[in-house]
Amino acid sequence: MLSIAVCDDEVIECCNMAKRIKEIMEEMKIPCIIRQFRSGGELLQALESFDIVFLDIIMQDLDGMKTAQAFRKKASDKILIFVSSSREYVFEAYDVEAFQYLLKPVDDRKLKNVLQKAIVKTQSRSQEFIIVSRERQKKKLFLDDIYYFEIKGRIVDAHGPEGIFTYYEQIGELENKIRDKGFFRCHKSYLINLKYVDGYSRKEVVLENGEKIVIAKRRYDEFVQEMLKVMRKNGGIL
Repeated sequence: MLSIAVCDDEVIECCNMAKRIKEIMEEMKIPCIIRQFRSGGELLQALESFDIVFLDIIMQDLDGMKTAQAFRKKASDKILIFVSSSREYVFEAYDVEAFQYLLKPVDDRKLKNVLQKAIVKTQSRSQEFIIVSRERQKKKLFLDDIYYFEIKGRIVDAHGPEGIFTYYEQIGELENKIRDKGFFRCHKSYLINLKYVDGYSRKEVVLENGEKIVIAKRRYDEFVQEMLKVMRKNGGIL
C-alpha cells in the first residue's frame, strides 16, 4: 500500500488536493493512505515513511523549499512533487531532486499523469530484502533502503534514510545473505551499497548522503572493478 503526504498551509487547497489524489488512486484501483499536513514542520515531524510527497512551496514559517531540503536529508530516494502558484522556484526544484513541478490550479489530467509516473517509479524499486532478528522479533530490511552496513563485532548497524537499525549478526552470515546484491565490503567494518556511491578516492568512498566510508588499501582495486560493473549496468559508462 502506497503512503502519500500532501502538505499545504491553505486548508481548503490541502483538502481538495488530497481528495483528488484519493479519487484518482481509487480509479486506478491502487490502495493508498493519504495524510494531510498544514506546515513543513508537521511533515518533517511525522514518523511515517511516505512514498510520494506533494509539497506546496509558498507557505508561512518553513517554506516548501526549505522543507524539501530537510526532507531530503532523511529520505533521499522518496518521490517529491512540488505544487505552486509560481514558476519562480522551478530551477531550485532540481537541487532537491523534485520528481515534478506542478502549477496551480493543477489540471486533473496532468495530476493523473504525474501520479501514474510516480507509481511506476515506486514499483520499479527493488523489493529484495533480508530478515533480521532483534529482541526476539523478526524484521524485513529492504536492501534498496540501506546505504551501508557497519559491523562492530557481532553488532550490525544498518544505515538508511530513516536512520540506523541495530541488530546482532555475524559478518560472514550477512555477506552470504547479500552476495551479488550490489554490496561491497570496502573495509572489514563496512559493507556499502554501490548504488549510493557518489564518488571515491584511494582512501574513501563518498555516498550520496555525504557520508564518507574508508576503503582498505588492499580492497581498492576490486572496489574499482565492481564500480565499473555497476556503471556499465546502469548506463553510466559506455
